[in-house]
Amino acid sequence: MGHGGDVITELSTDHQEVEELFANIEELPAGDRQRKVYADQVTMELVRHSVAEEAYLYPAVREHVPGGDALADKELEDHAEAEQTMKDMENYEADDPQFDMLVGKLMTEIRTHIRDEEDNLFPRLREACSPQMLDELGDKVRQAKKTAPTRPHPSAPDKPPANKLLAPGAGLVDRMRDALSGRGKDS
Repeated sequence: MGHGGDVITELSTDHQEVEELFANIEELPAGDRQRKVYADQVTMELVRHSVAEEAYLYPAVREHVPGGDALADKELEDHAEAEQTMKDMENYEADDPQFDMLVGKLMTEIRTHIRDEEDNLFPRLREACSPQMLDELGDKVRQAKKTAPTRPHPSAPDKPPANKLLAPGAGLVDRMRDALSGRGKDS
């Protein structure tokens, strides 16, 4: 993740990448160990994406989009639900039926969230913000994803300034754990 372009292009490309990972999971039979590898990759991408949205996208929505507070609050609720689902998934291996249930739940949550952002939030943001502002937000989102956590932290703050202060430290610890465990690497 880190594609270039304005914030809407950046986040829409992230959405496409997550959908491709979901498709990879759906192509494999239940119990296949590779499903867990893909689920870990999905989790890593979604957490980075969510942290960046919470740090920069939603504050911009609150500030510039009419009715932005309600929009941002709804998106944060979606993130909290998905983050808890991802946290719950960590406890199961691919051959556990609970894992399949949670992966299915996550796919439904994320696909609904993506549709809402792309059909509702993004058009309203594009209408409310200048192209330059959207480009600047894209740069900030890309930077945030580089240092963001890669594991779900449901109890972590999701609003500035606390999230901006704590995310890089959690991200560093998560990336160290990932490197030591091999998590997120294709096997």
